[in-house]
Amino acid sequence: GLIAKLILFATLLQFLPRNRAEAAAQFGGGRKIQSMFVPHAGSLPMPTGPVAAAGLCPTPRGGACGQSARRGCLGVFLARDSSGMDPTEGNGSAEGGVEGYGDDTKFVKGGHKGSQWTTDPLGRSVVNPPTIHASTVTFPTVGALREATKDYPFRGLSYGRHGTPTSWALEEAFATLEGGDKACAVSSGVAAINSAMLAFLESGDHCLVSDGVYDPTRSFCDHFLARFGVETTYFDPVCSPKELEAMIKPNTKLLFLESPSSLSFELHDFSGLAKVGKLHDLAVVCDNTWGPSIFKPLKLGADVSLNAATKYIGGHSDLMLGLIACTKETYRRVKLSVKALGCPAGPDDCYLALRGIRTLGVRLQRHEESGLAIARWLEQRPEVTRVMHPALPSHPQHQVWKREFTGSCGLFSFQLTDEFGNEAADAFCDSLIQGLFAMGYSWGGFESLVLPVEINSARSATQWDYVSPGCGPTVRLHIGLEDVEDLKVDLEGGFAAMRARQLEVENKG
Repeated sequence: GLIAKLILFATLLQFLPRNRAEAAAQFGGGRKIQSMFVPHAGSLPMPTGPVAAAGLCPTPRGGACGQSARRGCLGVFLARDSSGMDPTEGNGSAEGGVEGYGDDTKFVKGGHKGSQWTTDPLGRSVVNPPTIHASTVTFPTVGALREATKDYPFRGLSYGRHGTPTSWALEEAFATLEGGDKACAVSSGVAAINSAMLAFLESGDHCLVSDGVYDPTRSFCDHFLARFGVETTYFDPVCSPKELEAMIKPNTKLLFLESPSSLSFELHDFSGLAKVGKLHDLAVVCDNTWGPSIFKPLKLGADVSLNAATKYIGGHSDLMLGLIACTKETYRRVKLSVKALGCPAGPDDCYLALRGIRTLGVRLQRHEESGLAIARWLEQRPEVTRVMHPALPSHPQHQVWKREFTGSCGLFSFQLTDEFGNEAADAFCDSLIQGLFAMGYSWGGFESLVLPVEINSARSATQWDYVSPGCGPTVRLHIGLEDVEDLKVDLEGGFAAMRARQLEVENKG
């Protein structure tokens, strides 16, 4: 019996493919596979003759590397089509290109290059890229090493800090989503802001920054850039292009926009302000964290569009990441700034963010629907003087939102009437966190959040109205994916707690 089994096994071995060419012939695959790593795709010539016919990787001596098609090349083998595309080339498209498709398709296919994520001789691959943890990148020859340093760090794999196929897939997906040429992944949203600004500023320069920006942006300008001789002027978020133009100085180099504003949700006349910036040769940078896919700054004149992917792109409150989409003209400057600051995104966070992009469209739709439902409900409450949600017709810049945005999300603020003080507003927030809401910084996850906010604590050029009749404390909400009716019940309880607390305060007085 044993002898018969050995004879049968030896017979079957005769029919197995001995190399990739035979595998393709037997199983119908027409793709020859070559390594995209530098030693085989960079410094060495592409194989010819028998090596090319077999689809094997070359060695410096011109033969095959010795690793058969069954094992792959050099232990860590990432395949690519024989067209020779470098993994860092392109404008964020997937295999076959997705530029002409709608955003929902781009969410799913952007950055997807399955043929590069396989070692299989038949081209069988996976849906998501491998999560590559790397610091040192090894080079099989001096020529391969020198190839990587010719235009460092723009020649593919060189060192883990400058990217791997995991981060490249995410960068390409984000560039596709934003309409950029290329993108950079960094360790946080703040790192994205700082890297983008430092790409265009040096000592003696002047920058114009919206007065409604994210508070860490203001802190970076006031406490870091100022130390190195960069002057910042803050402008009213709703200023006109003409008013902005009057603030430009001979040494102004950068215009930083954020629409809507971080706490007050005011909208820029973005296209008008960006046009002024371009007219005066300013780099126009936009923080687009509120509106991934529903707002396209690069199409409206921005040079750079960045996102705290910690929020909606990640979508689960469990990663820290920033993404920077660039035009063809600005990518190199931004990438070199990221390189100098040494702030790479971790591979696990890149993997999670790419997974988040795949479902971003359906999640944002739910956030938008639920957010608007709560915002409209709040507008009817007697305790509320105004709701700051750009998609509401009552919003002062609603027409700008209709012109420049294609949707909204779940983040907005509202202002209580002057009947209530800060203690009452705190009681409202404390009541909510006994139910479905949580209290915390950031937003964009699946959970609903509440936060008391003092808008003027992060403003200097203009002041939010807390003194006019009817204007009381402000509260920011992020509406998550819970049932809207359940959230209304908690909000009702919050208002009851707020009224009770205000009555206590008045009785003490």
